[in-house]
Amino acid sequence: MSKNIEYGNVDEHYLEKRQLKKGAAGWILLAGLGVAYVISGDFSGWNLGLAEGGWGGLLIAFLLMGLMYVCMVFGLAELSSTLPTAGAGYGFARRALGPLGGFATGMAILIEYTMAPAAISTFIAGYVQALGILPESVPTWTIYLVAYAVFIGIHLWGVGEALRLMFVITAVAVIALIVFVVAAVGHFDASNLFDIEPTGALGSSAFMPMGVSGLLASLVFGIWFFLAVEGVPLAAEESANPKKDMPRGIITAMAVLVVFGALMLLLVPGLAGASAMGESDNPLPEALRTIYGENSVLATFVNWAGLAGLIASFFSIIFAYSRQLFALSRAGYLPKWLSLTGKRKTPVLALIVPGTIGFILAIAVDGNGGVLLNVAVFGATVSYVLLNLSHIRLRVKEPDLPRGYRTPGGVVTTSIALVLASVAVIATFFVDILAAGIAAGVFLIALAYFWFYSRHHLVASAPEEEFAQIEAAEKGLK
Repeated sequence: MSKNIEYGNVDEHYLEKRQLKKGAAGWILLAGLGVAYVISGDFSGWNLGLAEGGWGGLLIAFLLMGLMYVCMVFGLAELSSTLPTAGAGYGFARRALGPLGGFATGMAILIEYTMAPAAISTFIAGYVQALGILPESVPTWTIYLVAYAVFIGIHLWGVGEALRLMFVITAVAVIALIVFVVAAVGHFDASNLFDIEPTGALGSSAFMPMGVSGLLASLVFGIWFFLAVEGVPLAAEESANPKKDMPRGIITAMAVLVVFGALMLLLVPGLAGASAMGESDNPLPEALRTIYGENSVLATFVNWAGLAGLIASFFSIIFAYSRQLFALSRAGYLPKWLSLTGKRKTPVLALIVPGTIGFILAIAVDGNGGVLLNVAVFGATVSYVLLNLSHIRLRVKEPDLPRGYRTPGGVVTTSIALVLASVAVIATFFVDILAAGIAAGVFLIALAYFWFYSRHHLVASAPEEEFAQIEAAEKGLK
């Protein structure tokens, strides 16, 4: 046990008031959850990378970040089968890197998961406005408000119900992607991929018009194809058999996301041009309208179903931030009142508080989801550095720890992810140095809160802390 932390006193009913519903999700629901976290990234957001690095720059970014995620997901499959708690990333890092490392990882994930729904809410507004179903006089903030209110409300209803509804919404979005592929493939024109003029920057060409700096900036948007898939282990305490279900669920989700991401990157700009798609807030319907006309039934269907895809990610990441905040609060790293659960075993305040912050920020950026996206990616990439370090550290530190799954390639695999994640952290400053700087400032303030206050008031009976105490006791016996 670390000498730098202290455990505070809690009443005997502390954990009874902080219980999640067990056995609500099997591996199929977990795979659906993994796809749902990310599927909005296929419908909007990634295409902004075309304006940063051109199609070639975004393609290289997709390949590098795809490799990073595949390697990291194999590591997370091992960690989640070994330490199945609602803390997930924070819990893994807590065991491997100690209290400070655990809290830092949890806070980075919390920044990611608070910002991502805020960014997605602006993309939801773009798809709603493209459908023309609301009068132009309706302010966009009302769309953000309705999205947050309705989907936080469903999560308050219950986790099993929420996950099943999320699975249905995700299935609709997957059907939309398949319909888009079928409708687009016959109209693909490779010349459309290279319609951005080279800028003359270092390394610029028709393939990579913004050169090396554009490629670095594109890494952030390459991440958007996969951002938040690492949230699957957050459902560990609510899964039926985490040792088997977690690896199967997260790896299946990753395979689906790689296929769809590659198809969207190729077909969307291949229909309507990289230049036009780099500025669109509803790229899939707009690409189809370019080919089939403004009144295209196909485009309208994909627009509606694309809205379902955005909602699926918005809906599921709300689940993710609530579980991460719940775990950090339950263990005393953040105020303990944030982890109280209601009659239906859902963390009420852990759902509402980050949602309120995200709603306010969505209004503050005036619909510029790219700013929020960059902040989300900053939090994500910092957490990825720490998560991959955690896998490597646990393999070295505790080689005999019982593991339900072992990462192919071991520490070599997660070392590749570690290097790529470190580069991606730097890339966020190339896109928007102010947004990334503010995110870094918030992260440092959180670390100061831990150092000066919460490390003196942790809860020994929280599952993630119990793992650490068991480890310390085992060392004592040896």
